[in-house]
Amino acid sequence: MLEKIPCLDLKGQHQQIKKEVFDAFEKVYESTAFSGGPFVEEFEKNFAVFCQTAYAVGVNNGTSALHLAMLALGIGVGDEVIVPANTFIATAWGVSYTGAIPVFVDCTSDTWQIDATKIEEKITPKTKAIVGVHLYGQPFDVESLLAICRKHNLSLLEDAAQAQGARYNDIPVGGFGEMACFSFYPGKNLGACGEAGGITTKNEKYYKHLLSLRNHGSMVRYHHDEVGFNMRMGGLEGASLNVKLKYLPEWNNRRREIATRYQQEIKNTHIKLQYQPDWAKSVYHLFVLTTENRDGLINYLNENNIFPGLHYPVPCHLQKAYAHLKYKEGDCPNAEYLAQHCISLPMYAELTDAEISHIIKVLNAYKNA
Repeated sequence: MLEKIPCLDLKGQHQQIKKEVFDAFEKVYESTAFSGGPFVEEFEKNFAVFCQTAYAVGVNNGTSALHLAMLALGIGVGDEVIVPANTFIATAWGVSYTGAIPVFVDCTSDTWQIDATKIEEKITPKTKAIVGVHLYGQPFDVESLLAICRKHNLSLLEDAAQAQGARYNDIPVGGFGEMACFSFYPGKNLGACGEAGGITTKNEKYYKHLLSLRNHGSMVRYHHDEVGFNMRMGGLEGASLNVKLKYLPEWNNRRREIATRYQQEIKNTHIKLQYQPDWAKSVYHLFVLTTENRDGLINYLNENNIFPGLHYPVPCHLQKAYAHLKYKEGDCPNAEYLAQHCISLPMYAELTDAEISHIIKVLNAYKNA
């Protein structure tokens, strides 16, 4: 019998590149460039090229990236920002940290991305921006959101925390909005050895502002032009990301191979998979499905040594932290259904063909008991 198959296992990836990463760490150690510095700058340049943008700014995590991007857009107290109800909570934190209000919009019933047809009814004179999330590694409907932004004079921010290398109409995500925010949390497709995040943009004004904001509001040492933050990326994180970036296309392609097998070989009427539009080339950070009896399926998978995840069991608009906004059950029915019925299958490049076959065989035998 196969050993336990977790939703995510980082050990295999890191064993492959251990020597290369440790060699990079030694260079950081020898130069004592532990906070910002040349290794972060090298990664920033390489990541901007990877995303086909002019600039990339490394920060300490993806949540900080969202926060600083909102500030660079001029979002503040009294403003409103459209946010998907179906996303990780950090998407909304970026809005709230500025004193602005996240306005939650339901997802579609098939892609599980923000429903572009539901956005305009939520726009008010206070609305300043829309956040689109490339959720699970799949690009959102970029053109539809851009059209709404142009019509209402709003900014578009991409939350690409799960989508390093994803493509919309064969163009890399990260350059469609005013800025795009990435997480390099260790479990991401491109994950640092530690906490890290980044922001890409084609706009020099935003780029320079972000450099100031992440470094205590300072561009010249001991001269502080605005209230800033200590949100620099560490040198060790930058070095590890530079090593991993070279392997990311290969790892993403393997994820696509695994996803294709799931999509083509899982044939069970009790299971529904995420719809993939023609314009979306996902990197499958997560492989999410829905089923009516989630607890039953999870228990069944566990009995067969498969341990799925949940992404995400509580939609943003129903989180206790946002109770003051007075959302109620039924306000975003698709996001609520997804939260109650979703599970995430194991998905990482090091899954073996035998493990994938086992997962598919077990799922196809599921009877919804």
